[in-house]
Order: sequence, then structure tokens, then C-alpha cells
Amino acid sequence: MSEALAAVETAGTQPSVPAVSGARQFWRRLRAQRAALVAGAVVALLVLVALAAPLLTALEGQDPTTYHPSLIDSARGGVPVGSLGGIGAGHWLGVEPQTGRDLFARLVYGARVSLGVAFAATVVQIAIGVAVGVGAALGNRWVDQLLSRVTDVIVSMPLMIMSLALLAIVPAGFPRPVLVALVIGLIAWGNIAKIVRAQTLSLKGLDYVLAARLSGWGAWRVARRELLPGLAAPVITYAALLVPTNITVEAALSFLGVGVKPPTPSWGQMLTAADVWYQAAPQYLLLPAGALFVTVLALTVLGDGVRTALDPRAASRLRVGTGRKDPTPPGKPEEPGKPGEPRKEATA
Repeated sequence: MSEALAAVETAGTQPSVPAVSGARQFWRRLRAQRAALVAGAVVALLVLVALAAPLLTALEGQDPTTYHPSLIDSARGGVPVGSLGGIGAGHWLGVEPQTGRDLFARLVYGARVSLGVAFAATVVQIAIGVAVGVGAALGNRWVDQLLSRVTDVIVSMPLMIMSLALLAIVPAGFPRPVLVALVIGLIAWGNIAKIVRAQTLSLKGLDYVLAARLSGWGAWRVARRELLPGLAAPVITYAALLVPTNITVEAALSFLGVGVKPPTPSWGQMLTAADVWYQAAPQYLLLPAGALFVTVLALTVLGDGVRTALDPRAASRLRVGTGRKDPTPPGKPEEPGKPGEPRKEATA
């Protein structure tokens, strides 16, 4: 309850029993979903691997950019020497065809780029979308119309085509991971703006928001103190689902050659170079593809779990056919009896 609404309450109101905090309720609901917990552990492990990439490659004694021409067979077109792509004590996952660069080092450093770009793009999208959505809902009719039309234009833009166009004209000296994150964030914020605007319009009519506005609070203070806490659940839910989408977009842009440029490793950029080696060195294609698949799947499952934990009324899309069926036919009232006791058949 807001401070403005609490100030007008009568002194004789009975004290209420303190409820369990929202964070504890969220954690309890999330723990009840085993799939979400497993996905969260996988995501945490991936983030830890990405952060510890320099340490892991130092333990292996390799780096992602050094060429090892002695580890490739030039007579066979650059295929790694040895079995399983050159896997050994010095190269835990083998080496890259034609260049001999360590595959494990490029894979873990690629996780830093892919996850970093996805999370940074999500932050940009959320910041712009929340600002535009709240501004449209709290502004006058002209402001609402202007921001809504701008949002419609952004939503109608094809993300991949606009990203390709923007990334192609930017000078090569600009850091590509930062550029990719900015381009994705600046183009794909329209949907979150629409969600925030609709949610803000529904919150404006609630008593505590009306009491805050009647007490003389400005629009910014009302938004910061009353509306933003109510917007936290849908925004966090949408953000959790945006991250895997942004990872896929970054991989697609790098695969098309306009994303992260060599020698900076990225899973999408690795897939670009591996498309002709799937027969001679299949691990070069399977490892980045598998890492991308596991990451997107884990983030999607975690996002679904967060959505369900924040809105317990919504059934998880991952649980199909696990609910108990009501034996009572629709429209037929249940016969009185004790809870859990089987219904007695009427005797003649």
C-alpha cells in the first residue's frame, strides 16, 4: 500500500498479520518447479564458465587466438592431426581446422561474447521499453498517440534486415560486441513498450495510485514509487524470455558475417566457419551448436519458470497433462460430503 493511501486511513484500523515477502513467495514457487531449478543451475554454470574463461584457458595452457599450424594436416586440406579433431592433454576439445586454434578456448570465450551481447541487449530493450511505455500511459492524449505510433513503427521493423543494414554501414573500428548489443536493443524494444503501456494503464485506475495523484505527487514520483513496483513482475518475466531470443539473434548475425568479427570468438561466428567441416571435423560444428542449443533451452525453461512463479495462476507450459481431472461433470453441483471422502451412490 502506498504512503499516500496509508496517510488517509483511520487510526482505528486493526493491524494486519504480516505476510510472507514477495521475494520469499517467488522463491518458494520457483523451487517447486524442478525443471526451472535445473535450468537455472545450467545458466549459472554457463555464466560461471564465461566469467572464468581466462582462468580455464590458463589451466589448459592455451588461448583463443594462437595458431598451431603443426597440428593440422595441410595435405588433407587443413584437417586436424590425430583422432577426434586433435583432442589431447594440451587441447581438451581439439583444434580448429585450417588454423589449429584451440577449440576449448574459443568455445569458452565465445560464451562470454554470446551471453554478454544477449544480456546487454536485453538491458537496453528493457530500459527503452519501460521509459516509452510508462511515458505513453502517463502522458496526455498527444504524447500517448505519438509514442504509440513510434512503437508501432519499431514493432513493424524486421529485426534481422534492419540489423544487417545498420551493422554493414558502421565503421569496422567500432567494437563489434558492443555494436551488436546496441543494434539489437535499439531495434527490438517495441513489444516491451506495448506490454508496459497496457499494464500501466491498468494500474492507473487502482486506489493507491489515485490516492497518490490526489495527494499532489508528480507524474515521475507516482511512476517511481507506485507504478514501477507493480510493473516488476511482467518486466522481469519478459526479460527472462528475451535473453534466449537475443542469443539466437546474435548467433544469426555472426553466422551471416555482420556480427562479431574474427579473431573474436563467438558461437555464431564459429558456426559460420564450421559449415564446410561437418564431415571432416564434426566436433567443430557440434560443439558450438550444442552450446547454443543448451543455452537457449535452459534460458527458455528458466524464463517459463520465472513467469509461473511471478504469476502462480498461470499454468506452466512445460507441464502438460499433469493436472487432476475434476470428476464432477460441468454444470452438475457436487454432492455434499466430507472433503476427500468418496461420494456415496444413491440406494434404491
